[in-house]
Amino acid sequence: MIKLRELEYLDAIERFKHFGKAAEACHVSQPTLSGQIIKLEEQLGVTLIERHRRNIMLTPAGNQLLAKARKVLNAAHDLEVTAKTLGDPLSGEMHLGLIPTLAPYLLPHIMPDLIGGLPRMEFYLHEEQTADLVQSLDKGHLDALILPWLEDMKDFDAYELFDEPFVLAMNRKHALAKKKRVKLEDLKGCHVLTLEDGHCLRNQALGYCFSAGADEDKRFQATSLETLRYMVASGIGITLLPKLSVIDQRESNDIVYIPFQQPQPSRRIVLLIRQNYTRVETVREIVGLVRGSVKKNLKL
Repeated sequence: MIKLRELEYLDAIERFKHFGKAAEACHVSQPTLSGQIIKLEEQLGVTLIERHRRNIMLTPAGNQLLAKARKVLNAAHDLEVTAKTLGDPLSGEMHLGLIPTLAPYLLPHIMPDLIGGLPRMEFYLHEEQTADLVQSLDKGHLDALILPWLEDMKDFDAYELFDEPFVLAMNRKHALAKKKRVKLEDLKGCHVLTLEDGHCLRNQALGYCFSAGADEDKRFQATSLETLRYMVASGIGITLLPKLSVIDQRESNDIVYIPFQQPQPSRRIVLLIRQNYTRVETVREIVGLVRGSVKKNLKL
């Protein structure tokens, strides 16, 4: 019978690509970890690890087993957490992941209500790009994500939080700057500044821009929304910004933020969890508090 510990060893080997580092992460000696993997291979009758002088990697069979193993490990972890909180499901650790284009603008508005509404919950916040967050959630390193919904997230369960509109940011001297509201069609022929690859906001914004007949300004790709903001203020170009990122920003002599006419381009913000995640009561409480905070504190 395969043991959970053996699956943990296999997971660590794939993550670290090194027997010594994997053993250290699992708090065992390298010979112990290596020996257990050899026994697992003998038990299954397949080779799981390709061993080279400088590095190690999983075989195709090893990767297939690991994909199923991680589901088992996630379920075991969730079961352990659930057991610890049976007496008080609204307590314990909660690891939340958010993307950089959302975290700094949303967290100040929702965290006071989350902490006040769940005083026995200990929140750990993680800020990474979408692909890294989804991978961490899938591996069980995070409990939930708050981020824009993408079509490739269908293997997870999602709770609707709110829709966040985009606004058009431009220098005051731009031809569109005097409009009270703009249409997507107004962007036709414009070149729009964007974030660098890896940010889901980049693809979402470009999708709207391309549909309107605009093009990407390829002279520069920003690493953050704040960099985009400074580029726009300097008259380098125009861009689409999520509304949360401009709510606390005052228009200046250099930059204006103009809302779009209906239907507004927007992104759908959700709370994402693994399928069959066991702490459903906790998740529903968090969802309710976030929805309430957004309705109370933000005008979207």
